[in-house]
Amino acid sequence: MSYATINPYNNEVVKEYPYATDEALQEALTTGHALYQRTKKQPIAERAKILHNVAAKLRDYSDELARTCTIDMGKLLRESEGEVELCAIIADWFADHGEDLLKPEVVDTIATGAAEIHHQATGIVMMVEPWNFPYYQIMRVFAPNFMVGNPMILKHAANTPASAQLFADIVKAAGAPDGALTNLFLSYDQVTEAIEDKRVQGVALTGSERGGTAVAEAAGKNLKKNTMELGGMDPFVVLGDANMDDVIDIAWRARLYNTGQVCTSSKRFIVMDNVYDQFVEALKDKFSKVVPGDPLDPNTSLAPMNTKRAKEKLQKQLDEAIKAGANVAYGNEPIDLPGQFFMPTILTDIDKNNPAYAEEMFGPIAAVYKVHSEAEAIELANDNPYGLGGIVFAGDEDHGAEVAAQIETGMVFVNNFMVTLPELPFGGVKLSGYGREMSHIGALAFTNEQLIVKTAKPNLDNVAGGLVATDPVPANQK
Repeated sequence: MSYATINPYNNEVVKEYPYATDEALQEALTTGHALYQRTKKQPIAERAKILHNVAAKLRDYSDELARTCTIDMGKLLRESEGEVELCAIIADWFADHGEDLLKPEVVDTIATGAAEIHHQATGIVMMVEPWNFPYYQIMRVFAPNFMVGNPMILKHAANTPASAQLFADIVKAAGAPDGALTNLFLSYDQVTEAIEDKRVQGVALTGSERGGTAVAEAAGKNLKKNTMELGGMDPFVVLGDANMDDVIDIAWRARLYNTGQVCTSSKRFIVMDNVYDQFVEALKDKFSKVVPGDPLDPNTSLAPMNTKRAKEKLQKQLDEAIKAGANVAYGNEPIDLPGQFFMPTILTDIDKNNPAYAEEMFGPIAAVYKVHSEAEAIELANDNPYGLGGIVFAGDEDHGAEVAAQIETGMVFVNNFMVTLPELPFGGVKLSGYGREMSHIGALAFTNEQLIVKTAKPNLDNVAGGLVATDPVPANQK
Protein backbone atom coordinates (compact mmCIF):
# COMPACT_ATOMS: atom_id res chain seq x y z
CA MET A 1 0.00 0.00 0.00
CA SER A 2 1.41 3.39 -0.99
CA TYR A 3 1.28 6.46 1.22
CA ALA A 4 -1.74 8.60 0.32
CA THR A 5 -4.22 11.00 1.84
CA ILE A 6 -7.69 9.81 0.86
CA ASN A 7 -10.33 11.95 2.54
CA PRO A 8 -12.65 9.40 4.21
CA TYR A 9 -15.56 11.86 4.15
CA ASN A 10 -15.78 12.12 0.35
CA ASN A 11 -13.29 9.42 -0.82
CA GLU A 12 -11.22 12.05 -2.65
CA VAL A 13 -7.56 11.23 -3.24
CA VAL A 14 -5.90 14.40 -1.97
CA LYS A 15 -2.24 13.52 -2.51
CA GLU A 16 0.01 10.51 -2.97
CA TYR A 17 3.55 10.23 -1.64
CA PRO A 18 6.40 8.12 -3.04
CA TYR A 19 8.22 5.64 -0.85
CA ALA A 20 11.53 6.77 0.60
CA THR A 21 14.60 5.53 -1.22
CA ASP A 22 17.16 3.31 0.46
CA GLU A 23 19.60 6.20 0.06
CA ALA A 24 17.26 8.47 2.03
CA LEU A 25 17.12 5.94 4.86
CA GLN A 26 20.91 5.66 4.98
CA GLU A 27 21.23 9.43 5.00
CA ALA A 28 18.77 9.65 7.90
CA LEU A 29 20.74 7.04 9.84
CA THR A 30 24.01 8.88 9.23
CA THR A 31 22.54 12.25 10.19
CA GLY A 32 20.84 10.84 13.28
CA HIS A 33 23.96 9.08 14.52
CA ALA A 34 26.04 12.23 14.07
CA LEU A 35 23.46 14.16 16.09
CA TYR A 36 23.56 11.52 18.83
CA GLN A 37 27.31 11.98 19.13
CA ARG A 38 26.83 15.73 19.59
CA THR A 39 23.85 15.66 21.97
CA LYS A 40 25.72 13.42 24.40
CA LYS A 41 27.74 16.53 25.29
CA GLN A 42 24.90 19.07 25.06
CA PRO A 43 23.28 20.53 28.22
CA ILE A 44 19.73 19.21 28.61
CA ALA A 45 18.49 22.74 29.26
CA GLU A 46 19.32 23.70 25.67
CA ARG A 47 17.00 21.00 24.37
CA ALA A 48 14.29 22.12 26.78
CA LYS A 49 14.23 25.55 25.12
CA ILE A 50 13.76 23.97 21.71
CA LEU A 51 11.00 21.69 22.99
CA HIS A 52 9.16 24.70 24.39
CA ASN A 53 9.50 26.24 20.93
CA VAL A 54 7.94 23.10 19.46
CA ALA A 55 4.94 23.55 21.76
CA ALA A 56 4.62 27.19 20.72
CA LYS A 57 4.83 26.33 17.01
CA LEU A 58 2.16 23.66 17.41
CA ARG A 59 -0.16 26.26 18.86
CA ASP A 60 0.75 28.77 16.16
CA TYR A 61 -0.16 26.26 13.45
CA SER A 62 -3.01 24.56 15.29
CA ASP A 63 -5.62 25.37 12.65
CA GLU A 64 -3.53 23.92 9.82
CA LEU A 65 -2.54 20.90 11.88
CA ALA A 66 -6.12 20.13 12.91
CA ARG A 67 -7.50 20.48 9.40
CA THR A 68 -4.72 18.31 7.96
CA CYS A 69 -5.41 15.59 10.52
CA THR A 70 -9.15 15.60 9.83
CA ILE A 71 -8.67 15.37 6.07
CA ASP A 72 -6.06 12.64 6.48
CA MET A 73 -8.08 10.28 8.68
CA GLY A 74 -11.53 11.77 9.22
CA LYS A 75 -11.85 12.63 12.90
CA LEU A 76 -14.04 15.53 14.01
CA LEU A 77 -12.24 18.86 13.68
CA ARG A 78 -12.75 19.69 17.36
CA GLU A 79 -11.13 16.37 18.27
CA SER A 80 -8.18 17.19 16.00
CA GLU A 81 -7.87 20.60 17.66
CA GLY A 82 -7.82 18.92 21.07
CA GLU A 83 -5.11 16.54 19.91
CA VAL A 84 -2.88 19.42 18.80
CA GLU A 85 -3.26 21.16 22.15
CA LEU A 86 -2.52 17.91 24.00
CA CYS A 87 0.71 17.59 22.02
CA ALA A 88 1.71 21.11 23.04
CA ILE A 89 0.97 20.26 26.68
CA ILE A 90 3.15 17.14 26.45
CA ALA A 91 6.02 19.07 24.88
CA ASP A 92 5.87 21.77 27.56
CA TRP A 93 5.73 19.20 30.36
CA PHE A 94 8.80 17.28 29.24
CA ALA A 95 10.62 20.55 28.58
CA ASP A 96 9.83 21.65 32.14
CA HIS A 97 10.56 18.32 33.85
CA GLY A 98 13.01 16.52 31.59
CA GLU A 99 16.17 17.74 33.29
CA ASP A 100 14.93 16.62 36.72
CA LEU A 101 13.77 13.26 35.37
CA LEU A 102 17.23 12.64 33.93
CA LYS A 103 19.25 13.70 36.97
CA PRO A 104 21.61 11.06 38.36
CA GLU A 105 20.00 8.93 41.08
CA VAL A 106 21.96 8.38 44.29
CA VAL A 107 22.04 4.73 45.39
CA ASP A 108 22.27 3.81 49.07
CA THR A 109 24.87 1.03 49.07
CA ILE A 110 27.39 -0.75 51.29
CA ALA A 111 29.92 -0.49 48.50
CA THR A 112 32.89 1.74 49.17
CA GLY A 113 32.26 5.17 47.72
CA ALA A 114 29.28 7.06 46.31
CA ALA A 115 27.05 5.23 43.84
CA GLU A 116 24.90 6.94 41.20
CA ILE A 117 22.77 5.82 38.27
CA HIS A 118 23.15 8.09 35.25
CA HIS A 119 20.46 8.16 32.56
CA GLN A 120 22.15 8.46 29.19
CA ALA A 121 21.06 8.57 25.57
CA THR A 122 21.60 5.36 23.63
CA GLY A 123 21.19 6.29 19.97
CA ILE A 124 18.55 6.46 17.27
CA VAL A 125 15.01 5.36 18.10
CA MET A 126 12.88 3.93 15.28
CA MET A 127 9.25 5.02 15.66
CA VAL A 128 6.39 3.11 13.99
CA GLU A 129 3.15 4.97 14.63
CA PRO A 130 -0.56 4.58 13.75
CA TRP A 131 -3.12 6.81 12.06
CA ASN A 132 -5.77 7.28 14.77
CA PHE A 133 -3.90 10.05 16.62
CA PRO A 134 -1.38 11.20 14.00
CA TYR A 135 0.30 13.86 16.17
CA TYR A 136 -0.20 12.59 19.71
CA GLN A 137 1.33 9.21 18.90
CA ILE A 138 4.46 10.94 17.62
CA MET A 139 4.69 13.32 20.56
CA ARG A 140 4.45 10.54 23.15
CA VAL A 141 7.80 9.24 21.90
CA PHE A 142 9.34 12.42 20.55
CA ALA A 143 9.14 14.68 23.62
CA PRO A 144 10.90 12.42 26.16
CA ASN A 145 13.48 11.12 23.70
CA PHE A 146 14.30 14.60 22.44
CA MET A 147 15.07 15.59 26.03
CA VAL A 148 17.17 12.45 26.48
CA GLY A 149 19.11 13.18 23.30
CA ASN A 150 17.99 10.23 21.21
CA PRO A 151 17.46 11.12 17.52
CA MET A 152 14.33 9.60 15.95
CA ILE A 153 13.25 8.23 12.58
CA LEU A 154 9.49 8.14 12.02
CA LYS A 155 7.57 5.63 9.93
CA HIS A 156 3.95 6.78 10.14
CA ALA A 157 0.77 5.13 8.88
CA ALA A 158 0.24 4.99 5.13
CA ASN A 159 -3.01 6.98 5.31
CA THR A 160 -1.71 9.94 7.36
CA PRO A 161 1.36 11.10 5.41
CA ALA A 162 0.42 14.78 5.37
CA SER A 163 0.06 14.86 9.16
CA ALA A 164 3.41 13.12 9.64
CA GLN A 165 5.30 15.48 7.37
CA LEU A 166 3.65 18.59 8.79
CA PHE A 167 4.57 17.55 12.33
CA ALA A 168 8.19 16.94 11.32
CA ASP A 169 8.32 20.28 9.50
CA ILE A 170 7.07 22.11 12.58
CA VAL A 171 9.67 20.41 14.78
CA LYS A 172 12.35 21.59 12.35
CA ALA A 173 10.90 25.12 12.22
CA ALA A 174 11.01 25.25 16.02
CA GLY A 175 14.81 24.93 15.93
CA ALA A 176 15.36 21.20 16.34
CA PRO A 177 18.57 20.10 14.62
CA ASP A 178 18.68 17.89 11.55
CA GLY A 179 18.15 14.29 12.59
CA ALA A 180 16.15 15.04 15.72
CA LEU A 181 13.00 13.77 13.96
CA THR A 182 13.18 12.51 10.40
CA ASN A 183 9.91 11.48 8.78
CA LEU A 184 10.35 8.89 6.03
CA PHE A 185 7.69 7.12 3.97
CA LEU A 186 9.22 3.70 4.57
CA SER A 187 8.18 0.22 3.55
CA TYR A 188 8.13 -2.44 6.25
CA ASP A 189 11.22 -4.01 4.70
CA GLN A 190 12.99 -0.69 5.19
CA VAL A 191 11.80 -0.56 8.79
CA THR A 192 13.42 -3.94 9.35
CA GLU A 193 16.57 -2.68 7.67
CA ALA A 194 16.66 0.28 10.04
CA ILE A 195 16.12 -1.94 13.09
CA GLU A 196 19.02 -4.14 11.99
CA ASP A 197 21.35 -1.14 11.72
CA LYS A 198 23.72 -0.83 14.68
CA ARG A 199 23.06 2.91 14.92
CA VAL A 200 19.44 2.23 15.89
CA GLN A 201 19.21 1.31 19.56
CA GLY A 202 15.47 1.39 20.26
CA VAL A 203 12.12 0.71 18.63
CA ALA A 204 8.78 2.20 19.71
CA LEU A 205 5.60 0.91 18.08
CA THR A 206 1.95 1.68 18.56
CA GLY A 207 -0.35 -0.33 16.36
CA SER A 208 -1.94 -3.69 15.75
CA GLU A 209 -0.97 -6.99 17.32
CA ARG A 210 0.13 -8.20 13.88
CA GLY A 211 2.38 -5.19 13.30
CA GLY A 212 3.73 -5.36 16.83
CA THR A 213 4.65 -9.02 16.44
CA ALA A 214 6.58 -8.37 13.23
CA VAL A 215 8.48 -5.37 14.58
CA ALA A 216 9.15 -7.00 17.96
CA GLU A 217 10.54 -10.06 16.16
CA ALA A 218 12.98 -7.89 14.21
CA ALA A 219 13.93 -5.98 17.36
CA GLY A 220 14.39 -9.19 19.33
CA LYS A 221 16.58 -10.80 16.69
CA ASN A 222 18.82 -7.75 16.80
CA LEU A 223 18.70 -7.31 20.59
CA LYS A 224 17.15 -3.86 20.37
CA LYS A 225 15.18 -2.45 23.27
CA ASN A 226 11.55 -1.92 22.30
CA THR A 227 8.16 -0.82 23.59
CA MET A 228 4.83 -2.03 22.22
CA GLU A 229 1.42 -0.39 22.65
CA LEU A 230 -1.05 -2.60 20.84
CA GLY A 231 -4.80 -3.23 20.86
CA GLY A 232 -7.33 -3.26 23.63
CA MET A 233 -10.77 -4.53 24.61
CA ASP A 234 -11.18 -2.17 27.51
CA PRO A 235 -13.92 -2.96 30.04
CA PHE A 236 -16.37 -0.33 31.29
CA VAL A 237 -17.68 -1.78 34.54
CA VAL A 238 -20.92 -0.40 35.99
CA LEU A 239 -21.60 -1.51 39.57
CA GLY A 240 -25.13 -1.56 40.93
CA ASP A 241 -24.78 1.55 43.07
CA ALA A 242 -23.14 3.75 40.40
CA ASN A 243 -24.48 7.20 39.64
CA MET A 244 -26.30 6.39 36.41
CA ASP A 245 -26.46 10.00 35.23
CA ASP A 246 -22.66 10.09 35.21
CA VAL A 247 -22.44 6.62 33.69
CA ILE A 248 -24.76 7.48 30.82
CA ASP A 249 -23.10 10.81 30.14
CA ILE A 250 -19.68 9.21 29.78
CA ALA A 251 -20.41 5.76 28.34
CA TRP A 252 -21.44 6.86 24.84
CA ARG A 253 -18.54 9.30 24.62
CA ALA A 254 -16.10 6.60 25.74
CA ARG A 255 -17.24 4.43 22.83
CA LEU A 256 -17.76 6.97 20.06
CA TYR A 257 -14.80 9.31 20.59
CA ASN A 258 -12.72 9.27 17.40
CA THR A 259 -15.50 7.09 15.92
CA GLY A 260 -14.51 4.35 18.35
CA GLN A 261 -11.09 4.01 16.74
CA VAL A 262 -9.06 4.21 19.93
CA CYS A 263 -7.01 1.46 21.57
CA THR A 264 -8.32 2.61 24.95
CA SER A 265 -11.95 2.98 23.87
CA SER A 266 -14.43 1.29 26.18
CA LYS A 267 -15.42 -1.66 24.02
CA ARG A 268 -17.05 -4.01 26.54
CA PHE A 269 -19.69 -2.61 28.87
CA ILE A 270 -20.07 -4.91 31.88
CA VAL A 271 -23.22 -3.85 33.71
CA MET A 272 -24.80 -5.08 36.93
CA ASP A 273 -28.21 -6.64 36.42
CA ASN A 274 -30.19 -4.09 38.47
CA VAL A 275 -29.15 -1.22 36.13
CA TYR A 276 -28.63 -3.20 32.91
CA ASP A 277 -31.93 -2.35 31.19
CA GLN A 278 -31.60 1.32 32.11
CA PHE A 279 -28.08 1.39 30.72
CA VAL A 280 -28.96 -0.25 27.40
CA GLU A 281 -31.92 2.06 26.81
CA ALA A 282 -29.87 5.13 27.64
CA LEU A 283 -27.03 4.04 25.34
CA LYS A 284 -29.53 3.53 22.51
CA ASP A 285 -30.84 7.03 23.07
CA LYS A 286 -27.37 8.60 23.00
CA PHE A 287 -26.29 6.65 19.92
CA SER A 288 -29.48 7.65 18.08
CA LYS A 289 -28.75 11.36 18.49
CA VAL A 290 -25.33 11.55 16.82
CA VAL A 291 -25.22 13.44 13.52
CA PRO A 292 -23.08 12.02 10.71
CA GLY A 293 -21.56 14.47 8.26
CA ASP A 294 -18.51 16.46 7.25
CA PRO A 295 -16.02 16.22 10.14
CA LEU A 296 -14.90 19.79 9.36
CA ASP A 297 -18.47 20.97 10.16
CA PRO A 298 -18.88 21.87 13.85
CA ASN A 299 -22.45 20.50 13.78
CA THR A 300 -21.25 16.99 12.94
CA SER A 301 -21.00 14.57 15.87
CA LEU A 302 -20.28 11.30 14.03
CA ALA A 303 -17.23 11.27 11.76
CA PRO A 304 -16.46 8.64 9.14
CA MET A 305 -14.09 5.79 9.83
CA ASN A 306 -10.55 6.28 8.61
CA THR A 307 -10.61 4.07 5.50
CA LYS A 308 -12.90 1.93 3.36
CA ARG A 309 -10.84 -1.09 4.38
CA ALA A 310 -11.39 -0.41 8.08
CA LYS A 311 -15.13 -0.01 7.59
CA GLU A 312 -15.38 -3.26 5.62
CA LYS A 313 -13.39 -5.17 8.25
CA LEU A 314 -15.65 -3.90 11.04
CA GLN A 315 -18.80 -4.83 9.11
CA LYS A 316 -17.43 -8.32 8.55
CA GLN A 317 -16.74 -8.69 12.29
CA LEU A 318 -20.25 -7.50 13.09
CA ASP A 319 -21.82 -9.92 10.60
CA GLU A 320 -19.86 -12.81 12.10
CA ALA A 321 -20.89 -11.82 15.64
CA ILE A 322 -24.56 -11.76 14.64
CA LYS A 323 -24.24 -15.10 12.84
CA ALA A 324 -22.78 -16.55 16.05
CA GLY A 325 -25.82 -15.46 18.06
CA ALA A 326 -25.24 -11.87 19.17
CA ASN A 327 -28.31 -9.65 19.34
CA VAL A 328 -28.37 -6.21 17.70
CA ALA A 329 -30.02 -3.99 20.28
CA TYR A 330 -29.44 -0.95 18.11
CA GLY A 331 -27.77 -0.03 14.83
CA ASN A 332 -26.31 -2.04 11.96
CA GLU A 333 -28.02 0.06 9.33
CA PRO A 334 -26.39 1.90 6.41
CA ILE A 335 -25.79 5.65 6.53
CA ASP A 336 -26.73 7.34 3.27
CA LEU A 337 -23.54 9.34 2.78
CA PRO A 338 -20.64 8.72 0.39
CA GLY A 339 -17.89 8.52 3.02
CA GLN A 340 -16.80 5.69 5.28
CA PHE A 341 -19.61 6.04 7.82
CA PHE A 342 -20.59 3.28 10.21
CA MET A 343 -23.76 3.47 12.27
CA PRO A 344 -23.14 3.18 16.02
CA THR A 345 -24.27 -0.30 17.02
CA ILE A 346 -25.03 -2.07 20.31
CA LEU A 347 -24.56 -5.83 20.66
CA THR A 348 -25.90 -7.95 23.52
CA ASP A 349 -26.12 -11.68 24.30
CA ILE A 350 -22.50 -12.40 23.35
CA ASP A 351 -21.39 -15.78 24.66
CA LYS A 352 -17.86 -17.16 24.94
CA ASN A 353 -18.14 -19.00 21.63
CA ASN A 354 -18.84 -15.79 19.73
CA PRO A 355 -15.78 -14.32 17.96
CA ALA A 356 -16.81 -10.90 19.30
CA TYR A 357 -16.10 -12.14 22.84
CA ALA A 358 -12.34 -12.09 22.36
CA GLU A 359 -11.84 -9.91 19.29
CA GLU A 360 -11.19 -6.17 19.24
CA MET A 361 -13.73 -4.22 17.19
CA PHE A 362 -12.01 -1.01 16.18
CA GLY A 363 -15.02 1.18 15.51
CA PRO A 364 -18.39 2.32 16.92
CA ILE A 365 -19.71 -1.02 18.20
CA ALA A 366 -20.51 -1.44 21.90
CA ALA A 367 -20.70 -4.94 23.37
CA VAL A 368 -22.90 -4.93 26.48
CA TYR A 369 -22.83 -7.76 29.05
CA LYS A 370 -25.15 -8.35 32.00
CA VAL A 371 -23.57 -9.62 35.22
CA HIS A 372 -25.06 -10.58 38.57
CA SER A 373 -22.22 -9.96 40.99
CA GLU A 374 -19.10 -7.93 41.45
CA ALA A 375 -16.96 -11.05 41.26
CA GLU A 376 -18.56 -11.96 37.92
CA ALA A 377 -17.89 -8.46 36.62
CA ILE A 378 -14.20 -8.68 37.53
CA GLU A 379 -13.88 -12.18 36.05
CA LEU A 380 -15.47 -11.04 32.77
CA ALA A 381 -13.32 -7.91 32.64
CA ASN A 382 -10.20 -10.07 32.87
CA ASP A 383 -11.39 -12.81 30.53
CA ASN A 384 -9.92 -11.40 27.33
CA PRO A 385 -6.51 -11.50 25.68
CA TYR A 386 -5.83 -7.78 26.08
CA GLY A 387 -5.07 -5.54 29.04
CA LEU A 388 -4.70 -1.89 28.12
CA GLY A 389 -7.16 0.32 30.02
CA GLY A 390 -10.51 0.32 31.72
CA ILE A 391 -13.18 2.31 33.54
CA VAL A 392 -15.08 1.44 36.71
CA PHE A 393 -18.17 3.25 37.95
CA ALA A 394 -19.14 2.74 41.59
CA GLY A 395 -21.16 4.61 44.18
CA ASP A 396 -18.04 4.99 46.30
CA GLU A 397 -14.80 5.82 44.52
CA ASP A 398 -12.67 4.02 47.12
CA HIS A 399 -14.57 0.82 46.54
CA GLY A 400 -14.34 1.48 42.81
CA ALA A 401 -10.56 1.67 43.18
CA GLU A 402 -10.56 -1.69 45.01
CA VAL A 403 -12.37 -3.21 42.03
CA ALA A 404 -10.06 -1.41 39.59
CA ALA A 405 -7.01 -2.91 41.31
CA GLN A 406 -8.33 -6.40 40.44
CA ILE A 407 -8.63 -5.67 36.72
CA GLU A 408 -5.66 -6.86 34.67
CA THR A 409 -4.86 -3.75 32.67
CA GLY A 410 -2.20 -1.06 32.60
CA MET A 411 -4.62 1.76 33.41
CA VAL A 412 -8.02 2.05 35.11
CA PHE A 413 -10.07 5.18 35.75
CA VAL A 414 -12.75 5.28 38.44
CA ASN A 415 -15.94 7.31 37.94
CA ASN A 416 -14.45 9.26 35.07
CA PHE A 417 -13.59 9.31 31.39
CA MET A 418 -10.20 7.90 30.47
CA VAL A 419 -7.64 10.68 30.14
CA THR A 420 -4.10 10.91 28.85
CA LEU A 421 -1.62 13.46 30.19
CA PRO A 422 2.20 13.65 30.09
CA GLU A 423 2.62 12.90 33.80
CA LEU A 424 0.56 9.68 33.56
CA PRO A 425 2.20 6.46 32.29
CA PHE A 426 0.50 4.94 29.26
CA GLY A 427 0.64 1.25 28.35
CA GLY A 428 -0.73 -2.20 29.01
CA VAL A 429 -0.15 -5.90 29.59
CA LYS A 430 -0.92 -9.20 27.84
CA LEU A 431 -1.55 -8.72 24.10
CA SER A 432 -1.83 -4.97 24.64
CA GLY A 433 1.95 -4.85 24.72
CA TYR A 434 4.65 -3.88 27.18
CA GLY A 435 6.59 -0.85 28.29
CA ARG A 436 5.21 2.58 29.06
CA GLU A 437 5.17 5.90 27.29
CA MET A 438 5.03 9.33 28.94
CA SER A 439 5.58 10.08 32.64
CA HIS A 440 8.91 9.42 34.37
CA ILE A 441 8.72 5.82 33.12
CA GLY A 442 8.44 6.82 29.48
CA ALA A 443 11.23 9.35 29.91
CA LEU A 444 13.63 6.48 30.67
CA ALA A 445 12.32 3.97 28.11
CA PHE A 446 15.36 4.26 25.86
CA THR A 447 18.15 5.32 28.20
CA ASN A 448 21.28 3.59 29.41
CA GLU A 449 21.06 3.29 33.19
CA GLN A 450 24.80 3.55 33.78
CA LEU A 451 26.07 2.84 37.27
CA ILE A 452 28.99 4.99 38.39
CA VAL A 453 30.68 4.35 41.76
CA LYS A 454 33.16 6.98 42.91
CA THR A 455 35.70 5.84 45.48
CA ALA A 456 38.57 7.84 46.95
CA LYS A 457 40.45 4.72 48.13
CA PRO A 458 39.64 1.05 47.43
CA ASN A 459 38.51 -1.24 50.24
CA LEU A 460 40.06 -4.61 49.48
CA ASP A 461 37.95 -6.36 52.12
CA ASN A 462 34.69 -5.58 50.33
CA VAL A 463 32.56 -8.32 48.87
CA ALA A 464 30.74 -7.67 45.61
CA GLY A 465 29.11 -9.79 42.95
CA GLY A 466 30.14 -13.02 44.69
CA LEU A 467 33.86 -12.18 44.41
CA VAL A 468 36.01 -11.43 47.46
CA ALA A 469 38.44 -8.59 46.80
CA THR A 470 41.22 -9.85 49.08
CA ASP A 471 44.66 -11.32 48.61
CA PRO A 472 44.03 -14.54 46.58
CA VAL A 473 47.01 -16.38 48.12
CA PRO A 474 46.53 -17.62 51.71
CA ALA A 475 49.30 -16.65 54.15
CA ASN A 476 50.31 -20.31 54.82
CA GLN A 477 51.00 -20.81 51.11
CA LYS A 478 53.29 -17.85 50.67
